Amino acid sequence: MSRWRPPQAPSSPYITAAGATRLRAELRQLWKEERPQVTAVVQAAAANGDRSENGDYIYGKRRLREIDSRVRYLTKRLENLKIIHELPRDRSRVYFGAWVQIEDSDDNPSWVRLVGYDEIDPPRRWISIDSPLAKALLGKEVDEEVSYATSTDIRSVTIIKITYEEPESLS
Repeated sequence: MSRWRPPQAPSSPYITAAGATRLRAELRQLWKEERPQVTAVVQAAAANGDRSENGDYIYGKRRLREIDSRVRYLTKRLENLKIIHELPRDRSRVYFGAWVQIEDSDDNPSWVRLVGYDEIDPPRRWISIDSPLAKALLGKEVDEEVSYATSTDIRSVTIIKITYEEPESLS
């Protein structure tokens, strides 16, 4: 069995201002707080001598590699992201950053928010702008029925409400 996987399609480079702030805070926390602490632990462990059986040294070096990898990713990602500060002019349609209340074929209402790849949060129902549901919702208005394909079937939802501020029922 081969380990080769086809390359993924690049995700949309959009992010909300709040999402960009969270990524910058994570980058700052990793670089200014966590990395110096782990480096100090590794230096102290290295001073103890035999590194081959020194758990603090081995796991500290592993953690440093993880931190450095994440820092590189965040730095590159933040350079390429387009931060969306303004709301769209036509707020009666679904665009990036919108909260959309949808109703499925069983009349079950739910909210979803269209966000960038770096902000996906399934428990909060924040979905990627690149997801099949989000692509189907883009540009649509209230009372429009939208169909989208999942991995197993085709589903339909109706748009009940569109807003660009977090609905009070969710806060």
